[in-house]
Amino acid sequence: MKNRLLLMSCVAAVGAMTISAGAQDGAPVRIGVLTDVSGQFSHEAGAGAITAVKMAVEDFGGKVLDRPLEVVVADHQNKPEVAVSTAREWYESQGVTMINNLINSGIALAVTQVAKDEDRIAIVNGSGSSRLTNDGCTPNSIHYSYDTYALANGTANQLILQGMKNWFFLTADYAFGHALEADATQIVKGNGGEVSGSVRYPIETSDHSAFMLQAQASPAQVVAMAGSGTTFINAVKSAAEFGLAASGKTVAGLLVWDTDVHSLGLETAQGMILTNAFYWDRDDATRAFSKRFEERVGRPPHMGDAGDYSSTMHYLKAVEAAGTTDAQKVMAKMRETPINDFFATNGKIREDGRMVHDMYVYQVKTPAESTGEWDILKLVTTISGDDAFRPLSESQCPLVKN
Repeated sequence: MKNRLLLMSCVAAVGAMTISAGAQDGAPVRIGVLTDVSGQFSHEAGAGAITAVKMAVEDFGGKVLDRPLEVVVADHQNKPEVAVSTAREWYESQGVTMINNLINSGIALAVTQVAKDEDRIAIVNGSGSSRLTNDGCTPNSIHYSYDTYALANGTANQLILQGMKNWFFLTADYAFGHALEADATQIVKGNGGEVSGSVRYPIETSDHSAFMLQAQASPAQVVAMAGSGTTFINAVKSAAEFGLAASGKTVAGLLVWDTDVHSLGLETAQGMILTNAFYWDRDDATRAFSKRFEERVGRPPHMGDAGDYSSTMHYLKAVEAAGTTDAQKVMAKMRETPINDFFATNGKIREDGRMVHDMYVYQVKTPAESTGEWDILKLVTTISGDDAFRPLSESQCPLVKN
């Protein structure tokens, strides 16, 4: 309860230095972390997202433009009305200039529109719907870590290369699940594959037996899980209980967080193909950041955490370079400045708000291959950013000049 109250406090100051600086350096620049603190997506966001943003603020020095930096935190409870109300209050009366994380695609789509209305900035790392840079794009928002198009593109292409062209979708019934199924379907059919069927299930469901029976009865070679959070974990466990893999079907996770694999255990998750933006053990730079992060959170960072840190740092550098917190001037500076850090090499933010960077196809290790608790993935292939994300030629974003 004590930790929950701390997370829900209106203002989380970053260090005593920041507080004392406020008296002499003017009004603080505030960054908001609007996330799921206690619900089914809290393992993919929550404390990890908050910690990552705070680390970036601390590493930047706790100040920008000679003004103290503060981080404000709220739990959106996976309720769009709560998220919209909080975002509007932060932008209008709390001095928040940028909101980060925004897990849950329905919430991200709503809050990015608030950012547009208020002429502030929203950066999405938790949510995946590719609508955020397609028909839902805004001049005030950035989709940073991953999206449903890139996830589906990597995983579907890899499995089709292996000859698995007949698919069935088990889809969580909310904005993210719908977008993931739609993007994967487009890629499967575009590569000569077919979809035998799909079923949508409520995101709060814990009993997937009826849905698994439909998947089991289908002629599909691949049963694709289009969902996230605890609902995805429960679905994969049900697939194992119903023996989908034993019957010759391949279970594909279209969004699989490192924390999901850890929760499932390698016995259950082994062999699964997935696409990811970041893995803690990729190289020396990722390992160095991950060591610092794990000391605070108790686990390595996943792509959402890494993106929260990287995007916050990129934002602060842009504010400093622009000499202002004016949203459009900062957005322009963020678009024109390449991103080179442990998260991305030569990353770039397009006019539709998509941050383009390499993506990675991984396979979950077997228990025999793993050398430690979080040694869970092995690299299959790297996809260049230009190949991973939806090309601008296919964009419905009104900001794109076709």
